[in-house]
Amino acid sequence: MRIAVYGTEVREEFLPTYQRIFELFEKNDIELVLSETIRLELHDRFGIITPEITCFNNNLDSCPNIDLLLSVGGDGTFLSAVPFALNMSIPVAGVNCGRLGFLADITPENLEEAIQLFMQDDYTLEQRSLLELVAPTTLFPDFNFAMNELTVHKLDNSSMIKITTQINGEFLANFWADGLIVATPTGSTAYSLSVGGPIITPEVEGLIITPIASHNLTVRPVIVPDDVEIELSVEGRGNNYLVSIDHRSVPLDFATTLKIRKAKVTVPVVKFPNHSFYSTLRNKLMWGADRRN
Repeated sequence: MRIAVYGTEVREEFLPTYQRIFELFEKNDIELVLSETIRLELHDRFGIITPEITCFNNNLDSCPNIDLLLSVGGDGTFLSAVPFALNMSIPVAGVNCGRLGFLADITPENLEEAIQLFMQDDYTLEQRSLLELVAPTTLFPDFNFAMNELTVHKLDNSSMIKITTQINGEFLANFWADGLIVATPTGSTAYSLSVGGPIITPEVEGLIITPIASHNLTVRPVIVPDDVEIELSVEGRGNNYLVSIDHRSVPLDFATTLKIRKAKVTVPVVKFPNHSFYSTLRNKLMWGADRRN
């Protein structure tokens, strides 16, 4: 079995987790394929010399037959691992060394159990949907997909922007706000949730349109079917607005219209027994903190 381990950085508090991964892989005769970024950080910052192993940089093309991509960090790390998993059509799981961890839901404490369950094929795959930026295609040329959301946000000054939104060519509304989020079901527990959007389960076939600090208090989030094309045109007093796909952002001039739709591809996310979406909600949002819940 070959498992690729991916990360964006190594903090001191991450070290016990990496040490545990190395021990478990050796114990279970799992071949480790390690991100070159992580190997260098372990060596240069902490003096940890990894054994002779295969490393990868910008993609996994040179590392065939990977059974699992394991991200180590938080949900941001998990999102940045998605292009690797999608490119190689391999499932992805995340060890949470961050804070909340809706996507990276393996704790360092149950890492050994998770590895054993994966080796025993005792898991399921959730096919998580993606957003695709259809136009302009050159905005994010390396990877124009989002697992969580696409966001437009004001830039340059404190004035709100107007986001004209159309669904399959039909006018929906002019959102006067600081910005607008178009989120997948996966993204419903991310930025959209923080500005009052609803939580929807991963299997729901819908997209959430959530305004950010809307000037009109009667304007509320809207859930639309995921087989539509959403068109966003932005106006404002400045020169540019900000476009974000998950953790990547670029400024864009007001003359540019965005077109978004559900991608034809999905990301297979590993789910282990007793790690359902509902249990994750209860744990991460502390719904049991009130004894009535």
